[in-house]
Amino acid sequence: MGGGFADWIGCSVTAHDRIEPARSNALLAALGAQGGGAAGDLLPLLHHWLYFWDVRPPAGLGADGHPAKGDFLPPIPLPRRMWAGGRIGFHAPLALGEDVTKTSTILAIEEKHGRSGTLVFVTLEHAISNADGLAIREEQDLVYRAAAGSGPQLPAPAPAPNCGWRESIDPDSVLLFRYSALTMNGHRIHYDRPYATSEEAYPALVVHGPLQATLLMALAERHVSRPITAFEFRGEAPAFDGMTLNLCGDTTDDGASMWTQQGDRVAMRARVTCGGGSAG
Repeated sequence: MGGGFADWIGCSVTAHDRIEPARSNALLAALGAQGGGAAGDLLPLLHHWLYFWDVRPPAGLGADGHPAKGDFLPPIPLPRRMWAGGRIGFHAPLALGEDVTKTSTILAIEEKHGRSGTLVFVTLEHAISNADGLAIREEQDLVYRAAAGSGPQLPAPAPAPNCGWRESIDPDSVLLFRYSALTMNGHRIHYDRPYATSEEAYPALVVHGPLQATLLMALAERHVSRPITAFEFRGEAPAFDGMTLNLCGDTTDDGASMWTQQGDRVAMRARVTCGGGSAG
């Protein structure tokens, strides 16, 4: 299946946007952060995901609320699509209010077979530039899979994990809806409970992977003193609304190692790499 889409590798699309402060400030407010930025201030790390909306008319959406496949992304005949992880290099800061360009390219399409059936992985590259040149280079991993069977269960309760730093958040349905709106993410598993539970067999609404990554990045910025130059993350299990989400981390020689955890289950692992100076 994956090999049948080789002609899509190398396909590119370019988008333009302006980093309006209101969108970044709205996410900070939704997360309970104090203050906000004005034009000329630095864009918080990972807030670039709030921009470059791909707004489609109703006819351009799939049943899951995502943009329909077959335009930029290949028409892989597996119904479930998830953002599985990624790797990001921060080459230069972005500022609120400036004009930016993003060029997205399909780097690889790979089919795998495992216990959960056929999976197709699509790796995208996103290069974001401002007037001075490249600011962010990101590789994004998408995974396509078959229709849901019985679905995962809620994690078992467990004591708070031991780690160097730990904070917690309650990802309720309002936060998930607001993050979906701010990123123009129409995937219904994040805000449409009947769809999430009946069609995709989840026990509750699913917490966005990028939202978890953004929370971990903010945690790292509160605990490391060196500039962050790279970030990578990988989803291991879904996280759900209605349960406390622990944000955990520890300093490493070159930055920090982090994860999110609900009950007895790790949902996401991440790592930041820092530049010169003291790690913490």
